[in-house]
Amino acid sequence: MTKFSVLDLVPVREGATLSEAFAAATALAQKADELGCERFWVAEHHAMEGIAGGATSVVLAHIGGATSRIRIGSGGIMLPNHTPFQIAEQFGTLDALFPGRVDLGLGRAPGAGPELQRALRKNLAQASEYFPQDVAELRALLTGDVELPVTATPGLGANVELWMLGSSLFGAQLAAKLGMPYAFAAHFAPDHLDAALALYRRDFQPSAALEKPYTMVAMNVFAADTDKDAQTLASSQQQSFVALRTGNPGKLPPPIADYTATLPAPARAMLDHLGQAAAVGTPQNVRGDIDAFVKRTGADEIILCGSTFDPEARLRSMELTIEACANVAA
Repeated sequence: MTKFSVLDLVPVREGATLSEAFAAATALAQKADELGCERFWVAEHHAMEGIAGGATSVVLAHIGGATSRIRIGSGGIMLPNHTPFQIAEQFGTLDALFPGRVDLGLGRAPGAGPELQRALRKNLAQASEYFPQDVAELRALLTGDVELPVTATPGLGANVELWMLGSSLFGAQLAAKLGMPYAFAAHFAPDHLDAALALYRRDFQPSAALEKPYTMVAMNVFAADTDKDAQTLASSQQQSFVALRTGNPGKLPPPIADYTATLPAPARAMLDHLGQAAAVGTPQNVRGDIDAFVKRTGADEIILCGSTFDPEARLRSMELTIEACANVAA
């Protein structure tokens, strides 16, 4: 049976506060915990007024304290923005607070312009080149499998599940080489999905942490009582995608009925392209789309994405999705 998890960007709505964004993320995690979801991940983004998950480990500490069973983790930490030692300390602390519940998903793309690079005091182009070495160093800081001149405390001996994130073949190759579980960001970059999964499974080398390949794929999912209601729910995120791709990112806007009908052809084509990793509609239709996607990808796990302007609508969407997909199998 396919497992389901949740990815949250901690969106900040137009007219709402950061405190309200964190409260909504907490309520979403609690509902995911109640529904039996496997894990709840928060993504690292910086200098974006519509996304509040920049201090990812701090947000996860709050989420962990508000939940009881669900795994908590990063989807992901952009390692070039940090040092391996700092992340080992942060996630070692999380593991000590929430033993056996912590995931550390790692990404290579910092997504930062010159101003943010200066603010982070990082040469991110150079840091990205060292990403494979930094991943290996981080794993050694946590596991002690390689002797290092410094010990992370907290960190060493922490039971943190390391994941490789990706939207290209690079992450798939590195995940396979290091024997790590692999999560593909099809919700915003579906182009290399099939090739990346095939490469990862073909070249996978077992490790102490993982004996055989394990994949998770991200989908944008919006479920409601009618297809039209679900399409309207999805329009807030669609507006955000269009704004981001046109260089005008902002806070999450209210939904617009029949939004895509108002768009020029290039914007509609972009959203249609992203739609190959999406399920929008009634619970029955969402189940059918997810089932087809699982059969296509062979994913062991689907991580549900999809910001809604009304936090209660996302809770309801997730509930309808999980109930409808209770028996979806790869």
